[in-house]
Amino acid sequence: MKVLVVDDDADLLAVVSFALRQAGFPVVQANSQGTALAEFRNEQPTLVILDINLPGGSGFAVCEAIRRDSAVPIMMLTARGEEADLVRALELGADDYLTKPFSPRTLIARVKALLRRAGLEGSTQPAPSQVGALRLDADSLTLTIEGERDLRLTPLEVRLLQLLFANAGQVVQAERLMAHVWGQRGGGDRQLLKQLVHRLRIKLGDDAGEPRWLETIPNAGYRLRAAD
Repeated sequence: MKVLVVDDDADLLAVVSFALRQAGFPVVQANSQGTALAEFRNEQPTLVILDINLPGGSGFAVCEAIRRDSAVPIMMLTARGEEADLVRALELGADDYLTKPFSPRTLIARVKALLRRAGLEGSTQPAPSQVGALRLDADSLTLTIEGERDLRLTPLEVRLLQLLFANAGQVVQAERLMAHVWGQRGGGDRQLLKQLVHRLRIKLGDDAGEPRWLETIPNAGYRLRAAD
């Protein structure tokens, strides 16, 4: 039960892949038309999640090429919501269409529905969304520190942690975090991001000077420690 995710937005690709793995699906990634078709041939995925706008061509072309040889379920994933795009995607053989922004919970529900309709749903064991002793449950808005306590989160805190979890051990730039938490059209700024991180640190009992979990990287962004 393998899912091919194709998107040239590195942050969205990371978050979608993370959500799928958390739900128990092995994931293969691609970020262009050429790599998408190569990975499809090499990996033979059970389902394809495909963005419309891709370097080197379009998702429409990928969908059409896949459909010539395979009946694998295809979900188009795009920021474009025009009816003409929806009609074209369906005419080329896409099975579903999800418009950005969306919640990981909605994505997983739609993926499972596609697999059920195709008679492909199997047994998947949820993979823990865990970094060190931190375990994130986005559905229940809960962060657990193993052996210590459970923390209740806000939706914004969950969105912040989803991107940090997906890039654990790596510096995530402030601009990337703001775009993911508040959307590409704005609504957040650096001061709001600092306040959000500050509130999260208070819940974690994290010392900004000697952080256990969440590090501030000056003039760059933030990093979630990959191990306790």
